Amino acid sequence: MAGPHIIVVGNEKGGAGKSTLAIHIAVGLLHAGKSVGIIDLDLRQRTLATFFANRERWLEANRAEAPMAKVAEMGDGKIMARADADTQMAAFQAALASLADCVAILIDTPGGDTTLSRAAHDRAAQIVTPMNDSFVDFDLLGHVDPVTLELLKPSIYSETVWEARKNRALAEGRAGATIDWIVLTNRLAVAEARNRRRVDEKMTKLAKRVGFRVGPGLRDRVIYRELFPFGLTVADISAEIRPVSVSIAHVAARQEMRSLMQALGLEGADRLDEAA
Repeated sequence: MAGPHIIVVGNEKGGAGKSTLAIHIAVGLLHAGKSVGIIDLDLRQRTLATFFANRERWLEANRAEAPMAKVAEMGDGKIMARADADTQMAAFQAALASLADCVAILIDTPGGDTTLSRAAHDRAAQIVTPMNDSFVDFDLLGHVDPVTLELLKPSIYSETVWEARKNRALAEGRAGATIDWIVLTNRLAVAEARNRRRVDEKMTKLAKRVGFRVGPGLRDRVIYRELFPFGLTVADISAEIRPVSVSIAHVAARQEMRSLMQALGLEGADRLDEAA
């Protein structure tokens, strides 16, 4: 029997919106009727774990109902962040084991190259990488010529994913074992950025070279930040759950979330209807 479908949200640069993306993928899966487990490997910040703690408290306080993820604890984050690699790995293995009955496990990783982050990548069925429409973010995926902007070679994070794919194939004992890697342009401004076309062109070339798919991310919308303190997303908004006033922007955000789930190829995206 196959184990849980493990989705790792990763990017070795901070500020790309990994946790926001992880939150929306997890809630999207919950509303699609899936049992979802959560592991937050950003041990100091713990944004994903905080979101679901807020969700549990808000729903209880307001006597409301919404699907809830199963959050695996990694112990005290600050202590675990200073622990040695063996201690961290033991906690990670225990967290994975505690979620074995879930259909999907969503792992949020820190903005850096850590032992736990690499271990998560090695176990991924899917890796989702958000990046801003900027050559600053693109540099983690591939190097470009400073004069011509021509793509020169893959960069450090591409190498991390390549290693994860190799390790997964070795662990499963078959050459065909692979990881579905999706790169999403995230936190886009509503207005078109001047350099977006150039970044998109290089992304398309690099995607063919190192083997990832390009998909839509989430725009930089106020509603995503507005709902975070309640542990809610636009997928949760209904006649019973409405902590903020609803506007046409919320409809656009729900469509954006549906497009994200469809791009990831995750079942149930059609259930994220626009009716709030």
